Amino acid sequence: MQVSFDTGTTTQKGATTSSANLFGISLIAALAGFIFGFDTVVISGANQPIKELWHTSTLFHGFFIMSMALWGTVAGAILGGWPSQKYGRKKVLLWVGILFSVSAIGSALATDPYTFSFFRFIGGLGIGVSSVAAPTYVSEISTPATRGRLVAMYQFNIVFGILVAFLSNYFLQGVGGINDWRWMLGVMAVPSLIYTLMVFGIPESPRWLVSVKKNDAAARQVMERLGMNNIDEEIKLINESVQHESHAGQDSKSFFSSKYKTILWLTFLVAFFNQWSGINFILYYAPEILGRAGLAAKESLLNSIAIGGINLLFTFAGLYLIDKLGRRTLLIIGSFGYIISLAMVAWCFYAQASAGLLMVFLLLFIAAHAIGQGAVIWVFIAEISPNKVRAVGQSFGASVHWVFAAIITLIVPVFLDEQDGIFKDNPWPIFAFFAFMMALQLIWVLTKVPETKGVSLEELERKLVK
Repeated sequence: MQVSFDTGTTTQKGATTSSANLFGISLIAALAGFIFGFDTVVISGANQPIKELWHTSTLFHGFFIMSMALWGTVAGAILGGWPSQKYGRKKVLLWVGILFSVSAIGSALATDPYTFSFFRFIGGLGIGVSSVAAPTYVSEISTPATRGRLVAMYQFNIVFGILVAFLSNYFLQGVGGINDWRWMLGVMAVPSLIYTLMVFGIPESPRWLVSVKKNDAAARQVMERLGMNNIDEEIKLINESVQHESHAGQDSKSFFSSKYKTILWLTFLVAFFNQWSGINFILYYAPEILGRAGLAAKESLLNSIAIGGINLLFTFAGLYLIDKLGRRTLLIIGSFGYIISLAMVAWCFYAQASAGLLMVFLLLFIAAHAIGQGAVIWVFIAEISPNKVRAVGQSFGASVHWVFAAIITLIVPVFLDEQDGIFKDNPWPIFAFFAFMMALQLIWVLTKVPETKGVSLEELERKLVK
């Protein structure tokens, strides 16, 4: 199915307006990624102050303080597919904004580590659900020609949120004295509330309305608003794809049935390798890693901003290239970048090279991630799952992603802690291990990953569902 904008029966102004509508609606949904990115990294600035305030053990700090939001994210990713499928993408995106707002205010006002962990868990729920609902929604309103960059806007907003969080932490340092961290966490309530209000103005996914609610009339209205052409044909093809999923009496509602085996493995492995690159480890512990490299605390926080800036710049590049070079090509480019940069970071720590040289290779790592896995993961997971089970497939992929993110964040203090860490003297083996995992990713991409660029969702389904 090729969805296109009407160029024959509408004026140029009308076509431009429809295109702007599609972009604007996609951007609002993708803004969930901004809050996601901000919330993910803002804890890096609060890490040390909270450790000193509540004098928690290394294990408690790793599990409750640093990774509790990630455990909430795991829960949100696992549970997010069900409400997205049952109640629709729009309603779920609305609740994401509410969860983010509650988390920001509650975390900032917390008086003990248990209350703090609870509200961080609530924010994690929002992240997990958004990683299911937002890419699913944008993929379902996009055209094959624009789907890559529109869905990748979610990732762009994640890294933009990461950069803003690093900047916010830097400029808020010293504003509230010992309560700096409360300001760092609480300021997230502002974009969360704005996002919640903006979601009221977007329509429901037309593919969800057709495939789940069987409401062709409502879907037609949304398609007209999005500027789609040949709407009757589009609705017919979506209905045919639903029938294809249900052929031969198989239960199409079960994403874990044998006919989805290829999709299951592709979804699992792209999410698995994303985290075993070490990306969340580096983003969460950037100031500490840079401090271990010999940079002072203020320099470490400032260099964290450089990490966020490079992330944003190369995400722009990924956004531009994803519909030109394709998903598979970007994964290959990113894999080579991962292997080189991580191996060199390991060498820099091992040989006790200069902090400046180590910083260069850390920035190369961030660039490789942004143009490769970072740009591709949410697009790829969203587009390879069939219409009728897309939210469940997105939920599965997001769950795998966040389970491993939580595990890595939980165990890092065991290896990195300056007092009790296994690699307290020199953390080079951590980066060497991540480099090895990325070599495995490269082999997988070269041998198993199909190209999905420019292919309609319904055509992808016919190719991947056996």
